[in-house]
Amino acid sequence: MHPAPARSARFPRWAAAAIAAGSGLAGAYAYPRVGLWPLAIVSVAGLSVAVDARRSRTGAWLGYVYGAAFFVPLLHWTGIYVGPVPWLILAAAEAAYCAGLGALLPRLQRLPLAPLWVGAGWVLQEAVRDRWPFGGFPWGRLGFSQATSPLRWFVALGGVPLLSFMVAVAGAGLARAVLALSAGRPRPMLVSAAVPVAVVVGGVLLSVAPSPLGPTTGPSAALRVAIVQGAVPDRGLGFEDRARQVLDNHVRETFTLAAEVSAGRLPQPQLVVWPENASDVDPYRDATARAEISSAVRAVGAPVLVGAILQGPGPHHRRNVGILWSPVRGPGARYVKRHPVPFAEYMPLRALAQRVSSAAKLVTQDMVSGSGNGLLRGGPVPLGDVICFEVAYDGLVRSSVSAGARLFVVQTNNATFGHTSETYQQLAMSRLRAIETGRTVLQASTTGVSAVISPTGSVLRRSDRLFRPALLSASVPLRSGLTPAVRLGVIPEIVLTASALIGVLCTLRGARPRRRSRRQHRAAPAVDPVGVR
Repeated sequence: MHPAPARSARFPRWAAAAIAAGSGLAGAYAYPRVGLWPLAIVSVAGLSVAVDARRSRTGAWLGYVYGAAFFVPLLHWTGIYVGPVPWLILAAAEAAYCAGLGALLPRLQRLPLAPLWVGAGWVLQEAVRDRWPFGGFPWGRLGFSQATSPLRWFVALGGVPLLSFMVAVAGAGLARAVLALSAGRPRPMLVSAAVPVAVVVGGVLLSVAPSPLGPTTGPSAALRVAIVQGAVPDRGLGFEDRARQVLDNHVRETFTLAAEVSAGRLPQPQLVVWPENASDVDPYRDATARAEISSAVRAVGAPVLVGAILQGPGPHHRRNVGILWSPVRGPGARYVKRHPVPFAEYMPLRALAQRVSSAAKLVTQDMVSGSGNGLLRGGPVPLGDVICFEVAYDGLVRSSVSAGARLFVVQTNNATFGHTSETYQQLAMSRLRAIETGRTVLQASTTGVSAVISPTGSVLRRSDRLFRPALLSASVPLRSGLTPAVRLGVIPEIVLTASALIGVLCTLRGARPRRRSRRQHRAAPAVDPVGVR
């Protein structure tokens, strides 16, 4: 396999930079709250057009321009209460991965069947960004923009990596069509334009295909659940200073739920879910907090998954946990958050972080990560749990479902992001996780959006207002089968990232003879222009 000969760029650099910036901005609007999913395909196409026929170093800075234009608006919510400096540093760091992608794309786009190689290149970029440094930051993956698009069904086959791949393939096909049109080549233009059409049609066909998980009928195929959104005062980072008030809010709303059940206005739940940080007071150390929670759980007459902050194991440590609290036995199985957020829940570079933002001084204790697979037993059904940003990490989601979870819970606290798009972006991830795992997903938030999501990604119930109390009640389907995405695990991502690396090696191999020839040419002795001595 040999790359096509290098071509001349069709646009001057200033125009290419403008295309890259506009494409990055368009990509940001593919995500909620705007949520125009076709813009993700347009965004990929724009970057491919901007870097086409460029050198890798030119592609790198164009990729950085793209990344900055994408991440600055997408992640604006990170600076709501901590100021613009951490937000812009994060956006600048994330844009560096797009610079790496921009360096690869000019090479990958010269290969036969270029859209497939480009799609693999995008997955490679996301795979690295999702893991490094400090465990990575997967926000802004192409797949996460597709919660309402026909393409979302690909996530059940190969997870978010396959979904990102399909979005990128569609975008690369669109780019080739645009480039062929600008060159006056109608036949290649039509062939390339068929690529995004085929991808969308494939998603539509998957939507009507039989479910691989089997039927959900029978007496044990449904569960009556309730979500308690107790709310916190709408005053930014200071919510932790009112920890007792946050706990009291959730206790009060749980008593309200119990009263509604007693009056016959709501059915008796079999499981109740509280959000992350519903009790910022450690109920194992504070007898009053423990008594409050126990009384609320007994009143509602069902196990409650309680989000709590526990002190220890050391004097400067704490843990972010979900506790399955029984009305009979009290606190039981626990899930400890496995991926605390760096620079928010712990400080890997504390002295540097405090120089960048004074808000870093508010993190006086480092959160300790947990272990295990996230599966909780002891309730009405085995359930999987992740906390807040963990919903963005593929392995953390898959582990509990692979271990036998029949229901999946996302406990979250969005209070530090105000009335921004962060909570809606997180909801989109939860909807995709429902399709990927074939499980009902319960997203419980202290401030909203809380939601009950069916295994097809449909929102059955949701809270309507941020920073307001809410009670959600629903009968949800239970499934025990595994989707292809869960069975395959990380394999699709490995195959696609390896393919991208192979593609790059092929282009380097094809470039070596030309580089050697240039070196030989430079080293050749001068020739008498007359040709005679």
